[in-house]
Order: sequence, then structure tokens, then C-alpha cells
Amino acid sequence: MENQENKSSSLKVVVAILVVLLLLSFGYIFKLMNDNKVVETKVVTERTEKDSIMSKLKELNTVYDAAIAENTTMSDELIAEKEKVQGLIAQLQKSKGDVASLSKFKKLYADLELKMKSLLVEVDELKVKNQKLTTNLDSTTVVLQQSKTNNQNLVSQNEELAKTVEKGAKLSVLNLKTTAYIQRGSGKQIETDKASRADFLRISFLIAENSIAKSGDKIYHVQVIDSKNNVLGDKATATFGDKSLTYSFTSTVKYENKTVQVSQDLQGKDFEKGTYFVNVFDKNELVSKTSFTLR
Repeated sequence: MENQENKSSSLKVVVAILVVLLLLSFGYIFKLMNDNKVVETKVVTERTEKDSIMSKLKELNTVYDAAIAENTTMSDELIAEKEKVQGLIAQLQKSKGDVASLSKFKKLYADLELKMKSLLVEVDELKVKNQKLTTNLDSTTVVLQQSKTNNQNLVSQNEELAKTVEKGAKLSVLNLKTTAYIQRGSGKQIETDKASRADFLRISFLIAENSIAKSGDKIYHVQVIDSKNNVLGDKATATFGDKSLTYSFTSTVKYENKTVQVSQDLQGKDFEKGTYFVNVFDKNELVSKTSFTLR
């Protein structure tokens, strides 16, 4: 009987021990589960915190892109700050995301954000100044354009006036005449219209008075062409640029802004019958012409 009671007591002790162990196991399992939940919560929190910082850094990067696109004089500073943001993004991507590193990244982000706000204030001030400068420049451009237009009008008027003066300064060659003469041994000269009797041709013309013309020696080239298209006289050639002129003789006149009568003889023999043409040139410009006939 006593032995049976001892066995019952031992069984109770074993059961009690097992219950205690079971309770301890449940407690340990509960603790593990709580610890896992804490770790999971910490991981999620850190990941969320990391994503939040990353998102804010990317927003900073976008803001800098927009500011740089405005192409202000601060572009270099903006680009330098943007590179800092991109460098921090790269570091954050490689980090483990623990509390210590996240705290460091949050501080660095706060510094970059503060710098960005300061730069954007400067950018806005520059934009206002540039707008004022643009307005002033537009006003200046209008004034300059008006001045340019006025100057162009003055230039055109001056050019027209210069052309008018130049045209008015040209000398007029008038009353061009050619007469054939017989030369007597006595010195007497007799007009003739017969080719066989003519000894020389006298070409005369008048240079009109012109107060605005340039005074000085004037050289005229006189060209006499007979009925067979031969140039009489010297048959010399003068060149003016890419043009040339074959002439009979030159006549040099001392011009002093007053009317001058010019007369010069062209000697010859065996003059051809028919119509002759006489041309007077000032350089290569034909200034007078006439014709006559010998029978």
C-alpha cells in the first residue's frame, strides 16, 4: 500500500515538472514570436523610412532638373548641387538602411533641401531681374530700330542727293559740229562739202558753264568714223576698265566752271564720200554725237 502511494507521488512530481516545462516552452515560444514581430516591425519601419528619404531625394533631383532647364547664370551651381543629390541617392541605394545610417541620410537630405530652397530663391530673383532687363532691352531695341530706320532714310536721302549732285556736276557738251575745209596756199580756208576737195575736218563743240562741277583739265576723246566704218586720225586705243575705245584724237580743255568753246582740226586726204559719224567721249561715256555728209 505504501509502495503504491510512493509511485503516485512520483507521478505527480513528474507531471508537475512536465507542466512547468510546457509552460516554460510556451513562454519561450511567445517571446520568440514577440521578438520576431519586433524585428519585422523594425525592418518594415526602416524600409519605409529609407523609401521615404529616397523619394524625397528624387524629388530634389527633379526640382534641380527643372531649374537647370531654365538656363540661368546659376546653372553651374545648380548642376553641382544636383550631383550631390545623385551621389546621396547612390549611397542610400547601397546602404543597409539601419537606424544609424538612416539618421545620417535624413540629416544630409535636410541640408540639401535647405540649400535647394536657398538656390531657388536666388533663381527667382534672377528671373525677375532678367525680366526687367528684357523689358529694358526691348525698349532699347525699339529705339535703336527707329534710329536705324531714320539713319537708313538719311543714307538713302544722302545717296539720292549725291546722285543728284553728281549728275548736276557732269559737264554738258553742246553744239557738236564738223565742217570740211579746203586749205589754200595763201592760208585761206574755205568750207566744202565735197570729199575730193577737203583737206581737213574741223570739229567744234561747247562745254557749258557749271558752277558745281570740278574745275581743272578735262580730256575728251573724239572719234571720227567715215562712210566705210574706218576711224580717222590717230586710231589710238584707250582702255577704261574692261572697255576699250579707238579714237581719232584727244582734246584737253582747261575748265574753270565757265563756258568753253573747243575747236580742233583733223588733217586728212582722200576723204571718202558718204556719211560720217562724230562721237565725243568723256572717258568711256558718250557725251555727244553728230553726223555729216560729204558728196
